[in-house]
Amino acid sequence: MSELRIRRPDDDGALRDWQYVHNTVIPTHQLSMDDVRDRAERHHLEVAYFGDVLVGCSTVRPPADDTATATVIARVLGPHRGRGFGGELYERGLDRARESGARVIETVVLASNEDGLRFARTHGFVEIERYLLPGDTVPYVDLRLS
Repeated sequence: MSELRIRRPDDDGALRDWQYVHNTVIPTHQLSMDDVRDRAERHHLEVAYFGDVLVGCSTVRPPADDTATATVIARVLGPHRGRGFGGELYERGLDRARESGARVIETVVLASNEDGLRFARTHGFVEIERYLLPGDTVPYVDLRLS
């Protein structure tokens, strides 16, 4: 994994890379650059490259409202799955969530993303809820680390 580079998206190019991965993995919820910039202010975002090739991104939503619950989301582009990149992004996100005071870790996966659901379950997450956002046809699956 020594060639995997993970960094905070601190310029427009890296923010666009994060946006590209998000919008590719979650095609039902396309984010604008304004949406991405807003998320970069509220959450801890990272983008991952294997050498110079964009492979994935992550989001850590820190605990809010004294819930001690953080959300850790690792996304890897289809052609790069199964190579350990998601695991590295997830472990970094998990560390970040715990550093922020989280005692409960959750994630969310689009129900049509079978690879993502399998990844979450393999890493100890169990489903707690399925829901549709207004206008969507594919549900999201909330999972909690058991």
